[in-house]
Amino acid sequence: MTEVTFFVLFRSNMKSKFTLDKLSELRLSSQQLTLTKYKKVKDLVYFMGAVQAQDYSMSKWAVGRRLPGITDAEVEASINKGEIIRTHLLRPTWHLAAAEDVKWMLQLSSPQIKTLMRSANKQLELDDKVFAKSNAVIEKAVSGNKHLTRDELSEKLEDAKISTQGLRGIHIFLQAEMDTIICSGAIKNKKITYASLAERLPKTKDITKEEALVKLVQRYFASHSPATFRDFVWWSGLSVGDAKKGFEAVKNKLIEERVGQEVFYIDPSVKPATKKSSIHLLPAFDEYLISYKSRHVSIHGDHQPKAFTNNGIFKPIIVVNGQVQGTWKRTIKKDKVLMEFELFQKLKASVKQELEAEARNYGKFLGLQMEFKM
Repeated sequence: MTEVTFFVLFRSNMKSKFTLDKLSELRLSSQQLTLTKYKKVKDLVYFMGAVQAQDYSMSKWAVGRRLPGITDAEVEASINKGEIIRTHLLRPTWHLAAAEDVKWMLQLSSPQIKTLMRSANKQLELDDKVFAKSNAVIEKAVSGNKHLTRDELSEKLEDAKISTQGLRGIHIFLQAEMDTIICSGAIKNKKITYASLAERLPKTKDITKEEALVKLVQRYFASHSPATFRDFVWWSGLSVGDAKKGFEAVKNKLIEERVGQEVFYIDPSVKPATKKSSIHLLPAFDEYLISYKSRHVSIHGDHQPKAFTNNGIFKPIIVVNGQVQGTWKRTIKKDKVLMEFELFQKLKASVKQELEAEARNYGKFLGLQMEFKM
């Protein structure tokens, strides 16, 4: 049975038309939350394309939740070894990406990101001349496999009479990332570092922009569908024109479904979960919500302000059978972690038990004992 045939049979066996519930069910599968195909960190991140990661600790759980039994230390070890890289990509914000993907993703992302930075750079008195000097200082500082914290690099720049005060430092480091000078290094004394991108990444074959666009579209819909074209444009950060070029090359290989006024596209490899109920304790900024322009498939409109803010802050969420039904927060106390849940509506006792079991899995991931507060 082919994957397309399987999907057609799945549809024909449904009692009702294609619904939002079915969309969220398939998203749980495509995002490896109910049907995990991977065991290694680098393989999972490669499949996802890019995992949003401005909250470093939470981004490790985004990976760990999709790899049952893995630990926080194992995810961090993969980052330290350079198997996965944390750098600015796509919209832009921090993302985790497989080391072999970073170069071509930067080639797609950097022109758009530099355009977005232009106005702020001008206000900060940062121009090509300043960036040429700052890039040279940074490149020299990290060469020879040196992994330096932001403070250590800032000191090098200040010594070279390049101010990093205010937002200037952030933009200088971002420019260096876009110019393929630096990327994330190994954690040092519990602090994030920068390292030489050229020394950190494996040698890979160059691909054309057209090939990169197609690859990004394929990766997104394999790991995030059902999704709309607008969702992909949002996630990728590409211009509509570039996004359309890649999408049109892949569109005929995707299954098209109309729900209301929206058209969703589904990779035929995505299969529905066999488990009837599922509870997921997902981190802040998780791909399950943030990777879509419109989030109504997985969270009711009335609940959206409780889960994320207008200025782009996404809270850790509780997902029950594909729908966001609450938020959570943690407080770490020595060898324990206190979990506090804020539920949007009362849950059945059996669901609460599953939620506590899910929280204990998070505790195992951290290597800490759990305490609960409903």
